[in-house]
Amino acid sequence: MRTGRLIGAGRTADVYEADAGWVLRRDREGTGDAVAEGAVMEHVRAHGYPVPRVRPGTTRSPRTDLVMERLSGPTMLRACLDGALTPQDAGGLLAGLLRLLHEVPAHRSTDPGVRVLHLDLHPDNVILTADGPRVIDWSNAEEGDPGLDWGTSAVILAQVAAVGGPLAGPAAVMLAALLADPSALTPDGLAEALRRRAANPTMGADEVAALPAAEELIRSHLG
Repeated sequence: MRTGRLIGAGRTADVYEADAGWVLRRDREGTGDAVAEGAVMEHVRAHGYPVPRVRPGTTRSPRTDLVMERLSGPTMLRACLDGALTPQDAGGLLAGLLRLLHEVPAHRSTDPGVRVLHLDLHPDNVILTADGPRVIDWSNAEEGDPGLDWGTSAVILAQVAAVGGPLAGPAAVMLAALLADPSALTPDGLAEALRRRAANPTMGADEVAALPAAEELIRSHLG
């Protein structure tokens, strides 16, 4: 497949134009598993969850290159920064997307308590298309207890709020809205999310240092 210009970049991957209507996401370190990620995306999409369509890889490194539907629209984060979406509405939308995801049965496990977990659901991983929100970046997806997914999203928002800067205020409002909505956040889920964030090699020193304050902020919303 021919790749065009670079149109996006994250912490670990770059996104390029591909054939008409498609993009190619390439893991910068060449260690991702696009086959497994694409299978999870197709599984949740088959159950009505809003994700981009996935096309079987046709590149020389199919296990690290993910070819998926090109979406049109701003990220939830961009919409908030532009004033098209309030942080409170964004937090409520994230909560709804988590609840909806956890209604999808597990892809592999037969345990009725196990669900598909995104484990990186935050405002920059939701594209607001004309047809509604679509969730992207499933590279961290696992199967497990939904409490971990809620904990991960809460910790991500709380870290941004605790670090400070121009996004701190909106992130704090999003967090409050996320946790005001009936959630499945559990003590174990929060503890594991904090542990994983502390061990994440993509975290900056300031982000890791903010984890205790992030935990305190989350607990302040739990009563």
